[in-house]
Amino acid sequence: MRFFSCTADGADQLANLRRLVATRWAVLAGVGLLVAIAPGALAIPLPQLPLFAIIGIALVFNALSHWRLVSATSATGGELFSQLLFDTAVLSALLFFSGGATNPLISLLLPPVAIAALSLPAACVIAVGAIAVSAYSLLLLFYVPLPMPDATRATQLHLIGMWLTFAVSAAMIAWFVVRMTRLIRQRDAELAAAREQALRDERVLAMGTLAAGAAHELGTPLATMSLLAGELAADSSLPAAAREDIGLLRQQIAVCKEIITGLSRRAGAERLESPPLQAADRWLDALRLHWHAVRPQAASRLIIGSDGPAPEIIADPRLEQALLNLLNNAANATTRPLEIRLSWCSVSLGIDIRDHGPGFPPAVLAAAGMQEQPAHAGGSGIGLLLTRAAIEQLGGRLSLSNPDEGGALACIELPRQQP
Repeated sequence: MRFFSCTADGADQLANLRRLVATRWAVLAGVGLLVAIAPGALAIPLPQLPLFAIIGIALVFNALSHWRLVSATSATGGELFSQLLFDTAVLSALLFFSGGATNPLISLLLPPVAIAALSLPAACVIAVGAIAVSAYSLLLLFYVPLPMPDATRATQLHLIGMWLTFAVSAAMIAWFVVRMTRLIRQRDAELAAAREQALRDERVLAMGTLAAGAAHELGTPLATMSLLAGELAADSSLPAAAREDIGLLRQQIAVCKEIITGLSRRAGAERLESPPLQAADRWLDALRLHWHAVRPQAASRLIIGSDGPAPEIIADPRLEQALLNLLNNAANATTRPLEIRLSWCSVSLGIDIRDHGPGFPPAVLAAAGMQEQPAHAGGSGIGLLLTRAAIEQLGGRLSLSNPDEGGALACIELPRQQP
């Protein structure tokens, strides 16, 4: 039965270990320099041979730790716990040969406890603290004394050593606390973003469920409208203008029926199988022509902004619907032709849709498609929310802006399919 566990995995432990190893290099260099110059410069009789042997062992251990961490991708709390115990043991051995608890460097037993408190579970902190207190207590009784015949000079050196130890301990603890606090803030921000994304996905899923039910219920009234429109089209007594309007009405009803009957096929079967790959320029142009069939009064032009053959893209229904939402929003804002620009590089593919209308309202730019907008005459206010959700599910991102030249610009950036 285990009384405590220090082996819990943590995403941050590898970074903590690397900081500890880097700090140990500096501390060992400082201690080695002190051991080398103290007998001559400060007239302190130190047993240099055992002290240098301990420092050498610590340097070899730190070199092995550094080599292991260079290629490591993860670490555990148990590794950090064992490293802190090693530091406590090395420092205790150095203090044993240099005056024990009378050495002002005894306070360096405190930073490992502080690091454990910032990085490890409570049981591990208690263990490191208890070992540090035990080492301090034993060094009160067992140590190699340093003969200092001049009591006044010994007191001055002790005070200087206490100041040096305080400065080093404060710097080490402050550095670790600052880095850990920054890491915690970054993780909290990532968790908050993940929670917001989960809420948006939940909202989109709920709307998708409602849309599926609505699509099923719309089949009957659409069939009725199609039947009535067919009977009206067969009425030869109607004027030619009315017959043209009826023809357009029948075309729009057919588009609605095609959309509804294709929901399960497009959203289910095609997504479970391998979606087809198409050249991005041909796919985008075909989607644009399909949109024009639904909105014949709208106009647009496709601009290819890169040289060479266009890369292939997965013809995902979610991306198609996202682009149709943006095209409809742009067409609602202006009667002038829309500009659809396709460009690519080695790692990404971009699709920009620009209109020449009044631009995005400030509230829409502030929300950036992350929140549902109030319903308006042109729609229900959820188009941008659904568009952003679909693009993010595909690994891309959507950005909205109002260019200085006027109008509104929606930019989609997608990861390029690698061969």
